[in-house]
Amino acid sequence: MRTFGVEEELLLVDSSTLEPLPAGEWAVGLLEDAPVSGHELTTELQQEQLEVISPPQTTLAGQLETIRTGRALAEAAATRVGGRVVALPTAPGMVTPHLYPAPRCRRIKEQFGLTAAEQLTNGFHIHVGIGSREEGVGVLDRIRTWLPVILALSANSPFWHGSDTGYASYRYQAWSRWPSAGPTDVFGSVAAYDRHRTALLRTQVPLDAAMLYHDARLCEDHPTLEVRIADVCLDPAHAAVLAALVRALVETAARQWRTEAPDVPASLLRTWSWQASRTGVEGRLIDPATGTPAPAGDVVARLLEVLRPVLAEYGEEQQVEDVVADILRHGSGAHLQRHAYADRHDLRDVVVTALAATHRAPLRRSASTGTAKSSVSTTRETGEGTPIDTSKAV
Repeated sequence: MRTFGVEEELLLVDSSTLEPLPAGEWAVGLLEDAPVSGHELTTELQQEQLEVISPPQTTLAGQLETIRTGRALAEAAATRVGGRVVALPTAPGMVTPHLYPAPRCRRIKEQFGLTAAEQLTNGFHIHVGIGSREEGVGVLDRIRTWLPVILALSANSPFWHGSDTGYASYRYQAWSRWPSAGPTDVFGSVAAYDRHRTALLRTQVPLDAAMLYHDARLCEDHPTLEVRIADVCLDPAHAAVLAALVRALVETAARQWRTEAPDVPASLLRTWSWQASRTGVEGRLIDPATGTPAPAGDVVARLLEVLRPVLAEYGEEQQVEDVVADILRHGSGAHLQRHAYADRHDLRDVVVTALAATHRAPLRRSASTGTAKSSVSTTRETGEGTPIDTSKAV
């Protein structure tokens, strides 16, 4: 069973005002010992961010537990500096970020100007173990057409600088300003991947390989493939299931990597991702099978059908379908944020709601409640379905 791990970038806010708090360096500096759980808490580009790097897992249940543990660790560190952490990919209100005072961060700001100065976005990065770089490149070539669907399921950033952007994931729009961000073309071989990497670095636009911000890439330091397209998710259960979907996608592609990959140009994939960023799961997505728009629920159902053999083999099929059905029925984090804002048009309500979701405890279901298999497409159309019990489902 492939290992998989996650990195969550979290927004640091003042516990009283709920405004972004530029204290990331201070919070990390107060940690005296490495967490016994194996997590790592680090700074990011801006002082209003904390990043939690979780240890690799082999099960969906373990992934959910490690995400909750990581968020609790970050929350404890934030509390020491008068703050809290919240899984928001963008700050809902107006904010002027404060750059982390490291030489590399200063070089990034000098090189990229306003793009770096305004870049306060929080992503969700999923690492999946691979057997070789050859396998990894083969997988990259075969998962790329499904990554916009992963983005749609994670969409959690409708607000930017005090306004509703009209996007489900505006983080992806802001992130796409980096010159190396976005989808890649089919590589076909490790040699082609390395030539592409070298050509980008020779331009001296990215400062180093860490700035090759593709939607998915081979990790430079570990034998993993890293999928970087997703927003950080409000609900820990959504995050864990999204990671499980990516692992199943990698495993499925790895079993097919010697066959021909779909040769969809990166320029076309960029429009697919734009559509996913715009509407999330509440509109239409581009169906990889046809290249044309279809209801989001239908496209997600097609993804689950592709991944079903692996999900069933891993014993995760029902758990994943339950949570995905919940996302389709109730919306992703973007829908929850907009709902919180609707009553009083107060962005503080968005942050309060997001904090509750970020640190949500496992839900409990009564013993009399049965467990029924959910149907993603039917649930989306009828609004009916089995209640989600995240303490058992994942």
